[in-house]
Amino acid sequence: MPPVPRQSLPEQVAAHLREGIERGRWRAPFPGVPQLSGELDVGRHTVRRALAILEKEGVLDGHGHGRSRSINTLGAAAAQRPLRINILRYDARAMESPQAAVVITEIAHSLEAAGHQVIYLKKSQNELKHDVSRLSRQLAKTPADAWVVESGTYPLLEWCAAQAIPCFALYGRTEGLPLARTGPDTVSAYGDATRQLIALGHRRIVSIVREGFRKPSPGDCEKAFLGELKAHGIQTGTYNLPDWEETPKGFGRLFESLFKSTPPTALIIDETCWFLAALAFLMRRGIRVPERVSLVSGECESILDMCHPQFAHMHWDNRLIVRRVVRWVDAVREGRADRRIINIAAEFVPGGSIGPAWGAKAGGASGA
Repeated sequence: MPPVPRQSLPEQVAAHLREGIERGRWRAPFPGVPQLSGELDVGRHTVRRALAILEKEGVLDGHGHGRSRSINTLGAAAAQRPLRINILRYDARAMESPQAAVVITEIAHSLEAAGHQVIYLKKSQNELKHDVSRLSRQLAKTPADAWVVESGTYPLLEWCAAQAIPCFALYGRTEGLPLARTGPDTVSAYGDATRQLIALGHRRIVSIVREGFRKPSPGDCEKAFLGELKAHGIQTGTYNLPDWEETPKGFGRLFESLFKSTPPTALIIDETCWFLAALAFLMRRGIRVPERVSLVSGECESILDMCHPQFAHMHWDNRLIVRRVVRWVDAVREGRADRRIINIAAEFVPGGSIGPAWGAKAGGASGA
């Protein structure tokens, strides 16, 4: 994973000055380099570079060496203008994760509180069958200053990255794409969960994720999962990361197949809707958790917090995700290019839904 870009000191000073201009702190004439250097306790070279950034954005007008800069009222006003933000959902229907719905709602409320207009596009990605041509037409024909795409597939985000309109990837795969992104960084959490399951004797471990994280190649979390299995001498294949049709019937067929001959002793299920569907299947079959199969949820859904004992799950702070999106929109409004990938650290939280593998002792396991 490439290093996360950070704001340089001149960029931080420019942001501070920009905020002061927006709040009316400075009027004509705008302070010079010596005065700002003293007020902000930074070097004059840093101030000059910050002022150059603001001039390039059109917030300040320069009038030559030795002359005071002036505030460009049109440029400053443009930096404050509200934007139209179009949000493309992954799935706005019942299959959507409650947690994702809450995060999207909080993002929309925060942007609206800042004066922006938030529009949900009429059709979700699932409704348009993840067809990039249909999705791109929907995005292109809807006026917007910026897009926020939830859990976009790589082909869709690749198309978005080639457009003039700024796009933010909320979750989704952006390897190598010049797009800003945020979401939980669950790679280490998946590795930790897999190691703990193996230590409990599990060798038939299955991870159930969307197609976008299986194809065209496994995502980072899936690579961490498969890598841990291989590191412990467990042969991997489609059994561990199966293909399946992402519908209720398709999920049912997957589980019928999994539990037909060599049933898994542990399941890591990425999303809450499918986690609950798995519970329903296991209950109908009389398969007890964790006595016969251990379960791990890939989300930190509040709906599962009501269960006792607690389900094993991944945990992260969704407030940081909301904050990141809002700050990116601020950068778009100010004319700043922000393509940073800032992921939120997640951790694996063991719970009462995992235990020793059926027929095996913790610390060692029978073969598959």
